[in-house]
Amino acid sequence: MKTVASFAYLLASATLGFAAVPVEWTEPETGHRVVRLSREAGSMSLYFHQNAFSPEGDKMIISTPGGLSAVDLKSRELDLVVPRARYSSRGSSGVEMGRRSRHVYYSARGDQGTVLRATHIDTKESRDIIQLPFHAALNGVNADETLIVGTLSERRPGSRGSRRRRQGFEERARQPRAMKFYSIEIETGKLSFFHPSTNWLNHAQCSPADPALMLYCHEGPWHELDRVWTRPIGPGHSKLMHRRTMPYEIAGHEFFSRDGRHVWYDLQTPRSKEFWLASVAVKTGERIRYPVARSEWSVHYNISPDGSLFAGDGGGPKSVANHTHLPEKRRLDPPSNGQWIYLFRPEPGFTVKQIDGEPVKVGRLRAEKLVDLSRHDYDLEPNVMFTPDGEWIVFRSNLHGERHVYAVRIIR
Repeated sequence: MKTVASFAYLLASATLGFAAVPVEWTEPETGHRVVRLSREAGSMSLYFHQNAFSPEGDKMIISTPGGLSAVDLKSRELDLVVPRARYSSRGSSGVEMGRRSRHVYYSARGDQGTVLRATHIDTKESRDIIQLPFHAALNGVNADETLIVGTLSERRPGSRGSRRRRQGFEERARQPRAMKFYSIEIETGKLSFFHPSTNWLNHAQCSPADPALMLYCHEGPWHELDRVWTRPIGPGHSKLMHRRTMPYEIAGHEFFSRDGRHVWYDLQTPRSKEFWLASVAVKTGERIRYPVARSEWSVHYNISPDGSLFAGDGGGPKSVANHTHLPEKRRLDPPSNGQWIYLFRPEPGFTVKQIDGEPVKVGRLRAEKLVDLSRHDYDLEPNVMFTPDGEWIVFRSNLHGERHVYAVRIIR
């Protein structure tokens, strides 16, 4: 069966040419069905922790050259919701679907600043919520869809911003900043500011369950900072979710479980030596770790809606998994990175171990390869996410040359 699938795939590639991207195929090495959800080259799914799905789970928002489009997850039909000129987005911010209504929230660059808007994905009816300064970013919408949360960088256009862009990541990250979070009441447009900081505040995201809770990170060289934090949306104190205890330890690419009870993150003790998919319970502080093989490490992980499965998007030749640990950081030869979309199935049971003076439940994951990304350029992060029914994993890829949005079917 795999031989037939492989022949059909190669025949399609030879017939259509590399630039002609297949609409659907069976992955030769794994037998999994893969479909292309986008039609226009240059399309992208949202960042892995941004909510892209309608409350009913029938549609998904993607970014296309034409604008923001809604994908019908059953028919795979696309519908342009927001034309390109009317919105803007950055790597991990700028767009998110509401969890209660069928509105997509997004930012647009206006003449006087950043305009936050909401558009109904079916009727296309839109409204402006508020105008903010240019250096404001929309990060998320809270669980009951009453608030928008984002960051504001307090700098003037054309001042330090352009100079920072010419600097390297680590140099930019170490410089003090003037940032703060904001919240906006969606109904009234009331604006509030909170948590002013000289740290680089990034990856802000709202709990999918608790309307008053958010997650964010201190951005920068991961081995130099404690990255993962939660805090109330508004006044209150931030809570560190993982404290580093050894030189070069890193924790990051944090995300909530779908029920909001856990914060999951990539943990390495130290960087590029031992790999873990780790979590901490938001309320109780209970900790879980799953060891991950070097070849199965992923840039981003995600969790299924029912919490029973994980997905990963692998890593390219320049990834942390293809280097020795710091401070040496030597490229491995032969390469040890795994360029696949992975499915991870937790095995039953845990072993409780004392790690850094506290009990940690250590489990095991069984990895399954889904889609071969050996032709994918990892300068584009695939950013895996599960569909609401838990049957598909969505990702973006340039494995056929052009950038498109795909979904692979899970075999339960």
